[in-house]
Amino acid sequence: MFILVTYDVNITSDGGKRRLRKIAKECENYGIRVQNSVFECEITNAKWVEVKDKLLKIIDVNLDSLRFYYIGDKKNKRIEHYGSNEIIDISEPIVI
Repeated sequence: MFILVTYDVNITSDGGKRRLRKIAKECENYGIRVQNSVFECEITNAKWVEVKDKLLKIIDVNLDSLRFYYIGDKKNKRIEHYGSNEIIDISEPIVI
């Protein structure tokens, strides 16, 4: 399953910076950061239920925004990228 996770956290509110760090850290555990608040995640359905639950427990639904875009499987995935950042194919092994 390929999912795009995007978020916007109100950092001027109490605990906003902490929520922002927690969401980013959680997303880094399951996906690749492609922009400041955008992650590409390729995970199983079961793992996605777990991740989504964790993220929803972190945000303040009255102040923050969290969006999930369900892109589909590898066969249906089409990504076009323009700009300075290198494209990372998260379906391939990553060598560091």
